[in-house]
Order: sequence, then C-alpha cells, then structure tokens
Amino acid sequence: MLIIPAIDLKGGKCVRLRQGRADEAVVYSGDPVAMARRWEVEGAQYLHVVDLDGAFQGRPAHAEVIAQIVRAIGIPVEVGGGLRTDEDIRALLAAGVDRAIIGTRAWADPESLKRLVGQFGARVAVGIDARDGRVQVKGWVETTDQLAMDLARKAESMGADCIIYTDTSKDGMLAGVNVRAMDEMCAAVSCSVIASGGVSSREDAAALRALNRPNLAGAIVGKALYEGRVTLKDLEE
Repeated sequence: MLIIPAIDLKGGKCVRLRQGRADEAVVYSGDPVAMARRWEVEGAQYLHVVDLDGAFQGRPAHAEVIAQIVRAIGIPVEVGGGLRTDEDIRALLAAGVDRAIIGTRAWADPESLKRLVGQFGARVAVGIDARDGRVQVKGWVETTDQLAMDLARKAESMGADCIIYTDTSKDGMLAGVNVRAMDEMCAAVSCSVIASGGVSSREDAAALRALNRPNLAGAIVGKALYEGRVTLKDLEE
C-alpha cells in the first residue's frame, strides 16, 4: 500500500480544506513545486494533486503549475479537479501527468468513461467522493442519491482500472480514516482502490493494511503531513 502525499491547489498555493469547504482553506505553502520536491525527497513514490479551483469552477485552473510540478520531480503524478472535457484530459496527460482523475463526469456520463478508458487505458482513474455512502460531485458541493458502491461497480464495468475513494466527512479533520467504508469499497470491486480522507496516524495506515485487501493500492495523506503529526516514513512502516 503506497502512502501518497497530496497537494491541493487553490489560488496557486498549496492548501488544505476541512471537509472540502472552500471557505475553510489553510495555506501551507506559496510554492507547490517546492512542496512536490519535498515529498519526493522524503521518499514519496507517487503524488496526488487536486486542482480545487478547477473542481469548483468545472474547468482546470492550475494547468501551468501542474506542468511545473511534473517537470520538477521524477515520480509519477495523478491529478483531479475540473476535468470535464476530453480536451482537458488530453492536455493534462500530454503535460506528463501519469493519471487523470475524473469524478463528476464519471457520475454524470458513465458512457464517456468507457470511451476515455478505451482511449487512454489506465491513465484515466475515477474519483469517488462520498458522504454517508452517497456520491458528492462538483467539488463536493452537491450530494447525489447515488451510492458510492454502485458507482464504483459501474465504473469498473466501464473499464476503470483505479478508483480513488474519499470519505469527505473525514477529509481534513485529522479524526481517523473510515476503515469500514474502505473495506466495503475494496470488497465491491476488483480494480485498484486508493483510500483518501482522514489518514492521519500510524494506526490509520496500519488499520488499512490490516484489511489485507490485495486491491487496496494506496492511501492519500494530506493535512497530517503538513501539520507535522506524522512523516511519510512513519506511515510507511
């Protein structure tokens, strides 16, 4: 299970939100590229980047910053946030991003996911964000009636190779990970699952590993790293 540090971009800066609320942003760095280098130096093997402004606006807002990050480090980068068109995804992948994450679009138009997977293969992943088991979209502003597990199964049936599953009630709260939800998601699909939301201690990482789910490929960590509560090395032990 890879430990994957997160860089959330808002206004060109590296921030963290509480439960995805745009009005509760804490700025941790004005230099996202330097932050990316830091995580690589500390041993990260993969990097997760979210274009928060893109997610809220429905179109990419940090294309140049993301391109700079990709050029500055030697580890793969996955990016999500505001990728609502084929052109957005194509441009991101052409910039060297390893994997483009679609969320709102996968929910609104699953058939387009099938086509995108046919075109880009494993370089397209699906981000499923949920509160109380129900899918949230448009930067977590809208909660739908669709169950996260149902969307995951549909995404897999459309060819998705990887699902990034976020419990939005846990994100940025430093209150622990929803282990049960992650276990249920791994049981629901056979494709790779990356856990996100609330991973903030060695115990959280250990609890996820203890699930012994072979398709639990990684865990994304944000605020706990930025606030110095844990290090990458702590979580990888």
